[in-house]
Amino acid sequence: MRDQEKIIEVSGLTKNFKSLVAVDSLSLNVHKGDVFGFLGPNGAGKSTTIRMLLTLIRPSHGSINLFGKRLTGSREEILKNVGAIVEKPDFYSYLSAYKNLEILGRISGKSISKSRINEILELVGLIDRKSSKVKTFSHGMKQRLGIAQSLLHDPELIILDEPTTGLDPQGMKEIRDLIIRLRDEENKTIFLSSHILSEVEQVANRMIIINKGKTIVEGEVQELLNSSSIKVTFEVDTIESAKKIINESRWKDKLESVNKSSLIFSLPTEEIAELNKYLVNNNISVSAVIPTRSLEHYFLKITEDAT
Repeated sequence: MRDQEKIIEVSGLTKNFKSLVAVDSLSLNVHKGDVFGFLGPNGAGKSTTIRMLLTLIRPSHGSINLFGKRLTGSREEILKNVGAIVEKPDFYSYLSAYKNLEILGRISGKSISKSRINEILELVGLIDRKSSKVKTFSHGMKQRLGIAQSLLHDPELIILDEPTTGLDPQGMKEIRDLIIRLRDEENKTIFLSSHILSEVEQVANRMIIINKGKTIVEGEVQELLNSSSIKVTFEVDTIESAKKIINESRWKDKLESVNKSSLIFSLPTEEIAELNKYLVNNNISVSAVIPTRSLEHYFLKITEDAT
């Protein structure tokens, strides 16, 4: 059970760009110790929301509280305790990783010790490359250096906007492992915006899905996934006979699609075995039953239902 102290409280947040409503009465809560997944299709309002959280743009309506304080009244005090990566982090490519962090520490106005810089480089897995020029870094290494930059002042809240964009599977795993370490070893609260849903599923304990600027659903990741129907593929030998039998059954409205050898259903978990038995009892040979329950499937279903 995570700490119930609220780190982010957003209520009725709205942002209008002339006639476009980018964020529409959005409300959400992030608790201390959460890895909070912030999900939605392109154009849903995720980046606009993050920019309002960081005071880069001003809301049209609504309120934002961070650490129990209203953002509009305590901006400087609050943002000292927030680290963020928005879009691609930029560095001086001809300088070393260590030198970049040293310069960025000075720019921030805080005194960052040499030991603190080394500690952060160790945390993000770059201590062995601290003297290497950033121009020699892979995209994944630059992303980890960006997270290191956000950690310089030891913030309690870290906001990451699409941190795995453009990474190969190994780079994505490195960022995922780093997020888990930040939560478990550094006691950070992480607000994670991403379109790579399988990554969010592996690290987030709570999430919100938004679409067209509005909340579609919010809650515990596993509870939301377990409460939903899952996609199940039944591979059969005689597709036409199987379709006929299904159309005469109580499962006809749960049949989503048909291909040359498969029937694809949206089913509660407890009905999978029951449907398999029904097909076999009606002389349909079932060669495979393939359930797929993922955040991606849930996300697609919930956003389609909302349109």
